[in-house]
This record gives sequence, C-alpha cells and structure tokens, in this order.
Amino acid sequence: MNWKKALDSMQPYKPGRSIDEAKRIYGLDDVVKLASNENPYGCAPSVRDYLTSAAIQHELYPDGYAGGLRKKLAEKHGVDETSLLFGNGSDEIIMIISRALLGKGVNTVMATPTFPQYAHNARIEGAEIREVPLKDGHHDLEGFLGAIDGETAVAWLCNPNNPTGNLIPSDTLKGFLEQVSENILVVLDEAYFEYITGSEHIDSISWLEKFPNVIILRTFSKAYGLAAFRVGYAIGDPEVISNLNKVRSPFNNNSLGLAVAEKALEDEAFIEHCRNLNHEQRLRFTKYASDNKLHLFDSETNFVLIAVPGDADDASEKLLQQGFIIRSGNALGTPGYIRVTIGSEEQTSNFLKAFDTLLQSEGSAV
Repeated sequence: MNWKKALDSMQPYKPGRSIDEAKRIYGLDDVVKLASNENPYGCAPSVRDYLTSAAIQHELYPDGYAGGLRKKLAEKHGVDETSLLFGNGSDEIIMIISRALLGKGVNTVMATPTFPQYAHNARIEGAEIREVPLKDGHHDLEGFLGAIDGETAVAWLCNPNNPTGNLIPSDTLKGFLEQVSENILVVLDEAYFEYITGSEHIDSISWLEKFPNVIILRTFSKAYGLAAFRVGYAIGDPEVISNLNKVRSPFNNNSLGLAVAEKALEDEAFIEHCRNLNHEQRLRFTKYASDNKLHLFDSETNFVLIAVPGDADDASEKLLQQGFIIRSGNALGTPGYIRVTIGSEEQTSNFLKAFDTLLQSEGSAV
C-alpha cells in the first residue's frame, strides 16, 4: 500500500499500564492510576444521578449540531453559538485544525516539550515542524516570534503546558498575540483551565473579539471528570469555526457524551470544589519537593512534574511496584522527572510515602 512517508518514522500512541494489568503483573491488591491527569473525585453528583436514569435512543444518530450543549456553553461563556466547535475530545479538534490548515509548503510552531499531538498531526499532514525549547518550563514566546515567518499557518500554545504545568502570564500572552500576524491561527489549548488558581490570570475568551485569529480549546475530560465520554470544544471567530466545521465528521460526538456534558455544566460548585481540593494537594507536592531539595515545575494544573533520583524509567517502575501508575519523563521529553496526577488527600499521602521509599533506596533522602 502507498502509505504516507511520514508514517515510516512514527509510532502509534502507546498507553500506559492499566490498573488491572498492574495488579496482575505485580500481584497487587490496590493500584492507583496517577498517569493520565484524570479527576480523582469523578464527576458531579448530578451527572451520576442522570446516568442511572438516562434514556438514549440508540437507533438515532447524535445531534450533529450539539444544540443543547452548544446553547449552554454559549450562555456560560458569553459567546455566539456559531463560535463553538465540538470534537471527540480536544484531540480531535487538534486533528481537525491540522487537516484544515497544515500541509506541504507551510510550517507550524510549537514548544518542546509540550502536548505531542500537535507535532504528531502536523507530521502526518506533511508540514514543517518548528519547535521552540521551553525556558524553565515556560513557553519562550520571543523564540516563537523568531520562528514564525510568512509560511507559518498555526502556532500552538498549551496553556498551562503539558507536561510541565506552567502557565503563561496573561500580560505576556496578550503581548505575544498583539505581534502575531492575523493570518496565523494561534491555538490556545486550555485543557486544564478549570484548575488555574492564579488571581492575575485573565480568561482568554475576553480577547477573542480583539484577536479573531485565536481559537481556544477546552475539554470535559479533566476537571469535569468525563474522560470516558470524549467531549472537547473550541471557541473562536465564527468564520474560523465555519471553515473547521467543513473538516469535522458529521456525527463526531455521541449522544450520551453530549447529554452528560450538558448536565455537568449545571454543577459549577463541583468544579470549584475540585479546584480547591486540587490546589491543597498541589501545595503539598510543592512543600515536599522543597523539603527534599527536589526540583518541581510550577504547576497550575492537576499534575506535577517532579525530579527523581536516577533514571525516570527506573523510578516509575519502582513506584509501580508500590501500586502507583505514573508517567516517566523519558517518554515526555523531560528525562530525570516523572509526571504525577494530583490525587485525593489519601492518594497523595500514600504516594509521598512511596516516594520516600524511592529516595531512601537511592540514598537521596534529606
């Protein structure tokens, strides 16, 4: 078969170990998954109640317009309904943007390391990838401006960034947007928006009127606790959204996913509760790293990137043997670190005890 040449050097996405697999391999009774930045508190009670009685007409296609969810999100964010695009998770929206704008003869600019799906999709489309190294975990926006030229089609900003967790200061971000040509689509991937606690952060939706070349990605997979339903959305200028909709599959969101996402929007108190609990446990990681003289990147997300003694793969394996599934930084472009989802108070306490054992085994305990 005549496969695209770009596929020769690529690998399929490789998920981490599942809880059941880890239990079987290591003979464990309890395993905690802290690898995929899921919400340890699940979803809102109203969503759980809805799922016990939801009646979906399985023989009918989903609402391709996502009318109910579209109306509620438009009201929530104060935007027109035509400003919204829905995807099977924000992953699909990244793919839609790449398919619509990227190809041979154009380039795309992104940080490194950052969310790998930007480069993954750009490579499939045959676009030139220009990666700008992070500075202390932060986007180097001056470096972005230096990398952008007349052939740049898309600039990707993961904010807060995955895997470091760092947030671009709002004034810095706005200054960058003011210098980018209106012919370039700037993607603000805000998958972890609901976890931000910084008081000076400005909601980027308020900038859309001034910057019609900006599109914002958000998701129900993280703070809303609906990762299994795969619902993401984008907010942008209606003309941008209209063109992206030409690439979108007609029924890309399933009926149940749309329904539970709509229900989840009714319980903002749950999101605030999760944000507060997450912040409390994030502070515990900050203190632990300081007490043990370990580098920890500033995070405004529900995960932390923390230094480990020795090799990150070895550290991940030792923590897995103690019942914790995390992500090795070797796979994320951050050797010497592991990325850990911030769990509940009990999960954090048990994880830090396991980390103590790791430090002791390496002779690194303070």
